[in-house]
Amino acid sequence: MDLGFTQEQEMLRTSARAFLTAECPPETVKLLNADEKGYKPEMWKKMSELGWQGLAIPEAYGGMGMTFLDMAVLFEEMGKAAFPGPFLPSVVLGGFTLLEGGSEEQKKTYLPKISSGEAIFTVAITEPSVSYDPADITVKATAEGNDFVIDGTKLFVNDANVADYIIVATRTKAGTSADGITLFLVDAKTSGIQITPLKTIDGNKQCEVIFNKVRVPKANMIGALNKGWTIVDKVLEKATVAKCAEMLGGAQAALDMSVAYAKERIQFGKPIGSFQAIQHHCANMLIDVESSRFLTYQAAWKVSEGMDASMEVSMAKAWVSDAYRRVTRLGHQIHGGIGFCLDHNMPLYFKHCKAAESLFGGPEWHREQVAQSLGL
Repeated sequence: MDLGFTQEQEMLRTSARAFLTAECPPETVKLLNADEKGYKPEMWKKMSELGWQGLAIPEAYGGMGMTFLDMAVLFEEMGKAAFPGPFLPSVVLGGFTLLEGGSEEQKKTYLPKISSGEAIFTVAITEPSVSYDPADITVKATAEGNDFVIDGTKLFVNDANVADYIIVATRTKAGTSADGITLFLVDAKTSGIQITPLKTIDGNKQCEVIFNKVRVPKANMIGALNKGWTIVDKVLEKATVAKCAEMLGGAQAALDMSVAYAKERIQFGKPIGSFQAIQHHCANMLIDVESSRFLTYQAAWKVSEGMDASMEVSMAKAWVSDAYRRVTRLGHQIHGGIGFCLDHNMPLYFKHCKAAESLFGGPEWHREQVAQSLGL
């Protein structure tokens, strides 16, 4: 059984690691987490020159035409670097929503902008209920002539503060079923939109977005009227796997950091890595990292191949969320007091772990999805 990367994927991994090591060291990450934008436009431009934003977008729309599995490799390297910025919201949430449901005209207009890094996209799904259940979508879009008028509040919209376009999941038919959800592409500068960044544990930019009688042309509808949830469902699968790959990279970084420290830290006249308790901590961390790697890439492969991957995606998110937390907790124990200092890099990964845990559904929610897949 060959679980290795292809030559192309190895090249992508090597080049991504070199770029992120040079352009996005931990000191830069911490500065960007504290910055109001949360990303560096110069770095964003360099990434677009490498083709990252268009990695899995077809060549016909200005992309590189690679696979979603290739993208998972890139996200793992981004996780190792604790990379901040709107890459996942723009490329995965925005790009794949257009690929899944956009008209040919919309794809030709907007996908090249994503691929080139010219425009930043995000998707507004969750509301005060903080749920990914279509029944909890209450933001309304009401037809008026050739427009729809959107009213309501979205919460935890990733990087809306720097987005040029927001794809909004709205309710266009009364009720609580998935039949009645419609997606609209909205210019973030449209009159009536109020965006407020929220304070987060790791500095990632999540926002409250209030829509107050925001008028959107019918031509900006993505997919069919009342049929938007099937698009959201498919895109959330990809976003969840991308986040798992990112968490996997962070867990690997925490493991590498802890093993290196265990070898160099001298206590009682010998490296602390010579003590059984520390050895077992490192062994448990490795077991969690490697099991996370298997589940993540299994899900990524099935999604990339267009197979039904709902169970595998939920298995990966449930496991990786918990495993990343265990890995960083043990990393803190190995480092002792120094690992809790904000100048150290270990808190960076612990905060990222906590922030990622609930994104796209927490481990408990995904365990319920696995149970349902089992017919329970």
